[in-house]
Amino acid sequence: MSRIQRALISVTDKTGVVEFARALSSLGVEVLSTGGTHRVLKEAGIAPLREVAEVTGFPEMLDGRVKTIHPRIAAGILAIRSQPDHMQSLREHGIPPIDLVCVNLYDFEKVAAKKDATLEELIENIDIGGPTMIRAAAKNWQDVAILTSAADYPAIVEELQTSGGLLSSDTHWRLAKKAFATTAAYDRAVSARLSELPPTGEALPAILDIRTPRRLTLRYGENPHQSAALYAGGHTGIAGAEQLHGKDLSYNNLVDLDAAWQLIAEFAAPASAIIKHTNPCGCAEGMTLAESYRRAFEADPVSAFGGVLAFNRTVDGETASEISKTFIEAIAAPHYSEDALRILREKKNLRLLRVTAAPPETVVKSISGGFLAQTPDEHFLSRSDLRVATKRAPADSEWVVLEFAWKVAKHVKSNAIVYARVTEGMGQAISAGAGQMSRVDSVKFGALKAVLPLAGSVVASDAFFPFADGVEEAARHGVTAVIQPGGSVRDDEVIAAADRLGLAMVFTGVRHFRH
Repeated sequence: MSRIQRALISVTDKTGVVEFARALSSLGVEVLSTGGTHRVLKEAGIAPLREVAEVTGFPEMLDGRVKTIHPRIAAGILAIRSQPDHMQSLREHGIPPIDLVCVNLYDFEKVAAKKDATLEELIENIDIGGPTMIRAAAKNWQDVAILTSAADYPAIVEELQTSGGLLSSDTHWRLAKKAFATTAAYDRAVSARLSELPPTGEALPAILDIRTPRRLTLRYGENPHQSAALYAGGHTGIAGAEQLHGKDLSYNNLVDLDAAWQLIAEFAAPASAIIKHTNPCGCAEGMTLAESYRRAFEADPVSAFGGVLAFNRTVDGETASEISKTFIEAIAAPHYSEDALRILREKKNLRLLRVTAAPPETVVKSISGGFLAQTPDEHFLSRSDLRVATKRAPADSEWVVLEFAWKVAKHVKSNAIVYARVTEGMGQAISAGAGQMSRVDSVKFGALKAVLPLAGSVVASDAFFPFADGVEEAARHGVTAVIQPGGSVRDDEVIAAADRLGLAMVFTGVRHFRH
């Protein structure tokens, strides 16, 4: 490879750029730069330093839209050094060869992350010259080194210093592949964000583009003989959570933590959720977080052993003390107090995740040969949406727990049945029948698992009761009220059974299947 003699630096992210340019300058490399980058380097005393406009003979134009888009820049990057006619053309036109290009792009994704970003803002933050230079340098990778990330500066400087200004062919190729991945990801981000803007006419994109960097290689998948990895591009939700303590996360940990986090996000009052194999075995509200956890735990202490937890408040010392009384795999919470961290870190393997809420995203699931995608289930149930179907309307205390139970049922595998009660004016899940092949079996299974008394509780069903037997079975265990979507061809029979048994029953008109 030829010695690096001339570098073009034009970066949005100025991190480390002064130190990088100074190192190049110390090796006798002439630096070309544009706009803001040129000002920063000039103020830092970098020399020799030339502005790109000196090379092109044109000033920056159109409010900075045109800086490097010029034949004298493109030719300096694209000329193949081993082809005499290419080099002769450069000499004839007085075009200096450019041996290294250092470019990072307008931060489109930062602007795109703003929910209220206008089309005009998005358009103005689409980089044109940057991707052009990156692709040109990457295409001519054998002669031109292309840097797209400040993280690469130290290694490149070290190699240049130890080799007398040379970069190996392997380094050139590695940087080129990274460059093509950078422009590809950038174009996908632009396309994805613009496709969200009206008028789209569709809730889901015509092309499902899934490309996310690997964040973490996991020990194995659902089972030890399966390989697995976590892919995430941001810092929100479970995928982007910060791990504060504990051993490495497993595939199953992450699946359970996500189920717990999605459930706990349903509640405004202090609430705790305990998840085992993606289903809640405990969930409750309380005046304090510790109180909510105690109530969640007492519903099924046996299943809670080895489960994962989620909280919608900062975990405090009192709550941490309660948690430490049993074996827990992992915890997700928005934050932890210093007392809580001190207590929980005594459990060497307990995984602690600090989670930032994620915006709603398209839900994607793989099937053989393709993917299924759907909009997220964000339906919020208001009491005004509910229709009392029976002669008896729920009492005030029943209304409270019916609404609570409905939120929990949304996060139980269907066919889902949730038993719940009200304690001091707040909801507490008692038991759940999850994933049974018939709804009446879910009612029976939920009752069978119950540790706490069911008398006076309510039942939530994620979909309609197809027959009266489910309601009759619930009443047999002391249930007083039912919340369900309605919509069965036998609704009249189900309502008649509820009236005969003295139950209050309300219809939501919405179901929450969770397969």
